[in-house]
Amino acid sequence: MQYTEAQILKVLADVFAQSDSRVIIGIGDDAALVNGSAQQILTTDLAIEGVHFRLDWSSAYEIGKRAAAANIADILSMNGKCDYLLVAAALTGRESIDWIRDLAQGIQDQAVSAGAVVIGGDLSQGEKFSLAITAVGSTDKAIKRSGAKVGDSIFLSSLTGWSAAGLEILTKILNPSGKEVATALNEYRAPTLDLATDFSAATSMSDVSDAIMIQGEQMAHASGVRFEIDCDEIALSEEFKDLSTLASQLGADVWSWILQGGEDHCLLATGTELPGIRIGFVVAGTGIGATRGGAEIKMAPVAWSHFSQD
Repeated sequence: MQYTEAQILKVLADVFAQSDSRVIIGIGDDAALVNGSAQQILTTDLAIEGVHFRLDWSSAYEIGKRAAAANIADILSMNGKCDYLLVAAALTGRESIDWIRDLAQGIQDQAVSAGAVVIGGDLSQGEKFSLAITAVGSTDKAIKRSGAKVGDSIFLSSLTGWSAAGLEILTKILNPSGKEVATALNEYRAPTLDLATDFSAATSMSDVSDAIMIQGEQMAHASGVRFEIDCDEIALSEEFKDLSTLASQLGADVWSWILQGGEDHCLLATGTELPGIRIGFVVAGTGIGATRGGAEIKMAPVAWSHFSQD
């Protein structure tokens, strides 16, 4: 090991240094002490090397930013504002101190962009690098998955599929060209959060961490309704042309990326006259379906799972 725990803590204290009035006691004590709110949102997420990211595909900075984004998106999906992050990491001992600093800086920059403060965490050692982040947020009106109503429209804060496209490029060791490639790789390595999209008038909402077809089905089930996704509506969005161009270049199915790809961390919401991209409607019934040109799209089940079975 090239460093001591005290040296790591010094680096983290430097990166996460802040003077925020919400924080009474931050990094350096046994626990943090903060000012709370009437309604708090709590979420946690675990990222493991080889499962959620690969060190040869992403830099330390990108890994930190991506992990923070996953947690902040969960807060946003409940109509919340992210206030605090707690970060726990298991290091192998093979990381350099500069790599650890870059990891922390990625978390810090994502936190700052969302108005959040990193207030503490934990360090340990493991055979593989892993990172767990807990986010604490606040809201005046929590929006759940269960509020969708018949007659609502379905909206995305931005187009899904870019992260899945980036993953396909990396997995298949492809070498396409064009601006769309950089977008796809960037969105896989460090997804952009839709912080400016106001979905506070939504009737239901979820973060698209898995896929539209998965999150949408969960929302439909919780609400006792059916989600009908209209791909013709999606094709009208400004981003669709670029993503479709990339899919054609790679010989890929753009609708598989959009409907079944995950890790975009945009927001899926129902309501009326919401901003973003309208992608369908809430109707009476159960489950979820997708149509194109009025015909139902038959898609294979989403295959990926944390706990896949042989």
